[in-house]
Amino acid sequence: MPPLAAPARDCAHFKVPHYPIFETLPAMETTSPRPLAVITGGSRGLGFESAKALAQQGFDLALIAKDGAKLGSAAKEIQGVNVTTFICDLEQPEQVRETIAAITQSLPVPQVLMLAHGVMSEKMPKTLRTTDAEWRRVMAINLDSVFQLVNGIAPAMADARNGRIVIFSACLGRMSGPGNAGGLAPYRISKAGVNALVRNLSHETGLGARGLLVDAICPNHSRTDMGGPDAPRSAEEGAATAIWLATRTFNAAGTTDQEKLTGVLWEDQQVVPW
Repeated sequence: MPPLAAPARDCAHFKVPHYPIFETLPAMETTSPRPLAVITGGSRGLGFESAKALAQQGFDLALIAKDGAKLGSAAKEIQGVNVTTFICDLEQPEQVRETIAAITQSLPVPQVLMLAHGVMSEKMPKTLRTTDAEWRRVMAINLDSVFQLVNGIAPAMADARNGRIVIFSACLGRMSGPGNAGGLAPYRISKAGVNALVRNLSHETGLGARGLLVDAICPNHSRTDMGGPDAPRSAEEGAATAIWLATRTFNAAGTTDQEKLTGVLWEDQQVVPW
């Protein structure tokens, strides 16, 4: 099906679609028994690697990204499941809300909400040298849109008592541990906000007792557009813990952290202190 045409309206100096442009690439059947995973940053890097892995484990996909051409190409690489794509600039809150509405109105309640998008601060700014525009750009993408997507999509997942929210954060957002202070101010602070959101929401929803798991992950330095070609990890390795969190067996009465904990920051399937 070709992308839906959408009227646009002026907002500042750019055009905002009146509703998100989206396209569905169906598998063999139109009514699918498979669970749904909604993934941001789905056109490349960690989001795309996560999407491929979850498709292999039997999930239909709703992929969100800003670049429609890359998003379409990524979706066509994934075979055997239904893939719906949503073009959205996550820096623009109106577009985020319109995308949420399109997802909730056109697709079933997801079992997984994986937020793998993000941007780095430019030129390693320190707090006293960060401009308002740079602060707002990083916060809008890394934190505000995360709140909006969780706020708009997760209530139905909580009601269904069967959901996993996995948010790509960063160890740079911790309040303790090595290398946790100085420089990259908007990025570090946005990720600290993500970590706080995850912890707070997890406690609000019963720490897994009501069927909704909420976790943050540190993918470590991975070879993506953000991480660069010389990063020590592949994107597949960086996404591995997120995929595990989306599919692990959870038991609040279990004996290991991997079985019983949610609402924490993970790295390589291990809990990292905030």
